[in-house]
Amino acid sequence: MTLTYTPMSEIPKVVQGLRSAFNAGFTRSLDYRKQQLRAMYNMISENDAAIRDAVFQDLHKPPAELMIGESGMVKQECIDAIKNLDKWAANRSVKTGIVNKFDNVHIRKDPLGMVLIIGAWNYPLNLLLAPAVGAIAAGNTVLLKPSEVAPHTAALLTKLLPAYLDQRAYRIVNGAADETTLLLEHKFDHIFYTGSGQVGRIIMGAAAKQLTPVTLELGGKSPAFISRDVDIAITARRLAFGKFFNCGQTCIAPDYLIVERGIEDKLIEAFKASILEFYGTSVQSSNSYGRIVNKSHFLRLKALLDQTKGEVVAGGELDEDNLFISPTLVLGVEKDDKLMEGEIFGPILPLMVVDRLVEGVKYVNQGDQPLALYVFSKNKKAIDYILDHTRSGGVVVNDALVHFIVSNLPFGGTGPSGIGNYHGKRSFDVFSHERSALIKSMGMEKLNDLRYPPYSEKKTRWLDWFLFDKASFGGKAAIDNATANPPPPSTTTAPSASSTINGSSTVSSNPNGRTSSPALPENQHRKAAAKSENGSTSHAPEASTATTTTVV
Repeated sequence: MTLTYTPMSEIPKVVQGLRSAFNAGFTRSLDYRKQQLRAMYNMISENDAAIRDAVFQDLHKPPAELMIGESGMVKQECIDAIKNLDKWAANRSVKTGIVNKFDNVHIRKDPLGMVLIIGAWNYPLNLLLAPAVGAIAAGNTVLLKPSEVAPHTAALLTKLLPAYLDQRAYRIVNGAADETTLLLEHKFDHIFYTGSGQVGRIIMGAAAKQLTPVTLELGGKSPAFISRDVDIAITARRLAFGKFFNCGQTCIAPDYLIVERGIEDKLIEAFKASILEFYGTSVQSSNSYGRIVNKSHFLRLKALLDQTKGEVVAGGELDEDNLFISPTLVLGVEKDDKLMEGEIFGPILPLMVVDRLVEGVKYVNQGDQPLALYVFSKNKKAIDYILDHTRSGGVVVNDALVHFIVSNLPFGGTGPSGIGNYHGKRSFDVFSHERSALIKSMGMEKLNDLRYPPYSEKKTRWLDWFLFDKASFGGKAAIDNATANPPPPSTTTAPSASSTINGSSTVSSNPNGRTSSPALPENQHRKAAAKSENGSTSHAPEASTATTTTVV
C-alpha cells in the first residue's frame, strides 16, 4: 500500500473544517463521544489482519508484540474511556467557605477545542491512536499526523479512518517535514507529539508562537541498575525481553546496564541463554524478532558498533539488506564511549561495570532525566536509595518495559525526556480544560453589603472572619518549632565578630563569637541568661564524626 502525502493546498482547509466542526458543538455530546470511541475499537478489531500486515511491512513486528504494545493497548484505552466517561466528564464540586455555602461551586471538564496529534514510527498504531482516544473522549476535534517513516501503517489508517470515524471531526494529514511545518503554522488548542527531543524542540518552538500548550513524549538513555544480590537468570530474561522487544526500538527500552562488579560474566551468560530461549539458534530466522525500521537507522546503529571501544560479547551480527541486527551485548563500556552519547534505539545493550551502584547514581544524575529507570535488586534499602536519589519519567523495579501497559499509571517523561503524561484518565485530562465555575443566586443581597464600598474597619474585620480560615499555628508555636528542630551544625568557617550579611553590618558583643537569635523575644533571652548564671547552660551539640554509610 502506497502512502500519498496530503497536498499542501488542502491542509488549511482541513484545519478550518475541524475548527468549524468544534464550534458547531456536536462533539461535546457524551453519547457522540462514546459512539466514536466504539467505532475506533471496531476499526482495530475488524481489521486485525490488515493491521498486522501493515505493521509487519514497516517493522517486521511479530503479532504478539503488536497485540501487547499496540492494538491491545488502544482497544483497552477505548474500553476504559467508554466505561468511565460519565464519571470523568462530570462536574466536580469543591469545598467552600461560609460565604459561598449556598452557591453552586464546581469544576467543569470542558474540551480544549481542536487538537493536533503527531505519532511516531516505532509504535505507529499505538502512539497515534492511544492519545486520540483521550482527545475524542474529552470532546475535541482531532487532526492526526501519522509518521511517514512507517508508511504502510500510515496508508492503512488513512484508508480506514473515514470508514469508521466522523470525518467532520477527525481527519488525517500525511506528509514529512514540509507538511508538518505547514501544520504548525496554524493555531491548535493542544499539540501532542511523540518522537525525538530534537524534533520536540521544533514542535515546542512553533507552539510557543501561538501560545499553544504541548504534551511531548520524548525519550532518553534509560538505565538499568543491577545489584550483585539478584537472581541473575530471571534478571537476564526480563531485561532481554524489555530490551529486544520491537528490536530495541522502544523509547523506554533499557538503554544501558549499570552492573555491580563480580556478576558481569554470569549475567552475560544468562543473557545468551535467554536470547537462545527466545529466538532459537538463528535469531534472523525467528518469527519473534523484529527488524530495524529503515536503512538510515540501520547505518546509524552500525556506526555505533564500529566506533565503540567496548567488547562485543554477544551478538553483533548484521545484515543490511534484511535490516537485521542481532541482540548485541557490549562489555567494558566507559562513560565517554560512543554508545553512551545518545539514546541507542536499537538492539545494542552496553554494560557499564561499577564497584558500587552509587557510582552509577552519580553518572545518571550528570545527564538528562531519562524516560524510564530500572532497578534489579533484592535489597529494599538499595532500591529506595536509587529511587530517592535519581529522577526519571517512570521507574520499574525487578522488571522492564511493563509499566507502559498499565493504563492507570500515567506515562510520560520529565525534563528533556518529556512534558506531560497520559494513559487512562490522564489521557482524558490532557485534552480537557478544568474550568472553574461559581453559580450564584440573585438572593441574599444584604450579605454582600460587607464587600461593597464604602469600606470601614468594622467591615474589614467581618470580611476577614467570613472569608478566611484562622491559623492554628504561629506565634509561640513557631518559636517552639524552631527550637525543637535546630538547623544542622555548620561546616563553614564561623563568621568573625563583625561581618556583613546582605550589605548590613552585624556586630556580636558576645566574646565567644555567638550571637543571640533575633527570633527570640527579649524575655526568652533573659531566661537563657538566668540559666547560664545558675550553671545550667545547654551546650550546642558537637558535629558527629560518624561517616554516613549507604547500601549501594
